[in-house]
Amino acid sequence: MKKPLVGACFAALILGATAAPATAVSNESPAQPKAQAVNFAGTVALSNCSGSVVRVPDSQPGDPALVLSNGHCLESGFPAPGQVIVNKASTRSFTLLNASGGNAGTVRASKIAYGTMTDTDISLYQLTSTYSDIESRYGIKALELNSARPQQGRAITVASGYWKRLYKCNVDGFAYRLKEGNWTWKDSVRYTPACQTIGGTSGSPVIDDATGKVVAVNNTGNEDGARCTDNNPCEVDETGKVTVRKGINYAQQTYWIVPCVGAGNKIDLSRAGCQLPKPAAVK
Repeated sequence: MKKPLVGACFAALILGATAAPATAVSNESPAQPKAQAVNFAGTVALSNCSGSVVRVPDSQPGDPALVLSNGHCLESGFPAPGQVIVNKASTRSFTLLNASGGNAGTVRASKIAYGTMTDTDISLYQLTSTYSDIESRYGIKALELNSARPQQGRAITVASGYWKRLYKCNVDGFAYRLKEGNWTWKDSVRYTPACQTIGGTSGSPVIDDATGKVVAVNNTGNEDGARCTDNNPCEVDETGKVTVRKGINYAQQTYWIVPCVGAGNKIDLSRAGCQLPKPAAVK
């Protein structure tokens, strides 16, 4: 994982996580639509990670806003394999950024609506503020989660609220399974080498440059070339073949969150089309 920044003992380790050359984008990639200007508006800085205020297409102005980050950025620590957290009280605060990366204000959670590191690596916080509250107070609109799977070759921006830095590259491809230590993630996005993300970029929204919509959430990279160990994820294909790409970084797709968000922005894991992992008692 692009580990949370917790103390000096972690800092030296995580800052070494930079990208190295990997497979180039296929010449058969789709033509790129005209890019929009991607900036920091709607991103947030956590105490140890990055994130963003997000909405789904059906979210309403009066709904409680959601903040998207990684499961491994939760204040309670890394969820265990198979663990799913839902509706857990939280008072965590987030620094909301404006377009230039300046501090627009502070928003606060009422609960962890959802969090896991199983199959994916995401957390969704419900805020005490609505979308209309945030827009009227700070002039910031939420980023929209794309309801469609991202496409290979698309130009993307990883927007880190923690570092106030934009990383620009393309979707290089997808890992059928991405295994890191005890955790396994499905259908992960692999970046082209230009996105040399580092520790603290965990939870950053991955924004499609053409649509301005969030297609993934940044979460990890292979630091040392090791095979399937902590901080060194490996790709596993449908046949079980393992591929290690030293220095290459990854994200988790977010389109499959959309069917799981119901009226009032409530996470409803029983909704039709929702494939997010469920707590054991809900299965």
